[in-house]
Amino acid sequence: MTPTPPPTAQDLLGTLQQEGVEFLRLQFTDILGTTKNVEVPQSQFEKALRGDVTFDGSAVEGFTRVEESDMLLRPDLSTFLIYPQFSRGDEGRGRVARLICDVTLPDGTPFEGDPRFVLKRQVERARGRGFEMFVGTEPEFFLFERDAGGRVSPVTHDKAGYFDLAPVDKGERIRREIAGKLVQMGFEIEAAHHEVAPGQHEIDFRYAPALETADRIATFKFVVKRVALEYGLLASFLPKPIVGVNGSGMHCHLSLFRGGQNAFADPGGEHGLSDTARHFIAGLLEHAEGMAAITNPLVNSYKRLVPGYEAPVNVAWSTSNRSALIRIPAKRGNSTRAEVRMPDPSCNPYLTLAALLAAGLDGIEQGLEPPPAIGRNIFRMTVREKRHHRIRELPADLREAVDELEKDPVIAGALGEHVMEHFVAAKRAEWREYSATVHPWELERYLDLI
Repeated sequence: MTPTPPPTAQDLLGTLQQEGVEFLRLQFTDILGTTKNVEVPQSQFEKALRGDVTFDGSAVEGFTRVEESDMLLRPDLSTFLIYPQFSRGDEGRGRVARLICDVTLPDGTPFEGDPRFVLKRQVERARGRGFEMFVGTEPEFFLFERDAGGRVSPVTHDKAGYFDLAPVDKGERIRREIAGKLVQMGFEIEAAHHEVAPGQHEIDFRYAPALETADRIATFKFVVKRVALEYGLLASFLPKPIVGVNGSGMHCHLSLFRGGQNAFADPGGEHGLSDTARHFIAGLLEHAEGMAAITNPLVNSYKRLVPGYEAPVNVAWSTSNRSALIRIPAKRGNSTRAEVRMPDPSCNPYLTLAALLAAGLDGIEQGLEPPPAIGRNIFRMTVREKRHHRIRELPADLREAVDELEKDPVIAGALGEHVMEHFVAAKRAEWREYSATVHPWELERYLDLI
């Protein structure tokens, strides 16, 4: 089947007029993964579609200095969509559309600090070897109550558990509405359900090429938060908002395709995996510590990565159990894939997928071989058994993760000098602020005792 060509600027101008769109959002993402946008009215639609809208890059986290601040937003016309109505108050108002943009310098040169450009660079690297990476994600989130004044409360929306139904699961209607809005925006929703922890939910959407998936993650998070707001709730993608229960992950299912065929599949290979798959998995394992600051970028991320809550701690792979960093789901053929379980939904999706792809490609280029797959529950292994199986541990906190990132030339090279410099500086500052803060736990534990 011949792929549908992307729309032209003239096509979109006609659509904007026919659909009664009054505002167009030009969306991009900063280095830390926060979605930004510049909104323009009808009078500026042609200018926006030409890529001539400028913004002050010095005002965006990690972008550039004041003396070189002018930047352009060049829309990717294939990302065009019209937002559905999110509330009854939207009825009768002009519609809003969105385009995801690449950030460029005034002369049209791609901006090295644009996370989307970082991912596009790795996608092109893979394409140069004949590969295209497809990614499916499982982003989890919590729903919290708000008090009468609209302030966030630490109380979850319900007390339900894994796969529970209404009335215990109070998020059923919200999940359906989120899924419905996403379908209107072109998503193919595969599943939606309550997760293990109280107030925790998951909505899965179909795999797609890496860049498209990263764009969808950014859109997904916006829609989830927007719908929750209409219900008077807060949707949070914080990895570990509640002590003593499972945190929120964003498992990434990765596969490489070549010539329309899954390059990970080999019926004659061990575990049904090809040499390409094994090398790719070995690359992911080799660079796991170096990627951690990207895939798990918050101080809070490392409170999820502890034993006992279904989150990976150990650098290993398995064809069965979920205690390993990488799991190979049972399906083979074109469904053969590697499930990477360490990322959490606070990550920048563009940088995360770039890092995962760079690590896997390095494994292929170096011909790396993974250690034997682990069939046992790693959480129950002794230290000696882990050493025997060459099982390492992920960084214990953000400071250690940033140290590992700086020591990994493959991941640092994939990010580029600009992103590395600004990302590391931001994370070092975050760790210093956290370390200097006196936390309630310290006061409860020591104030009367000491």
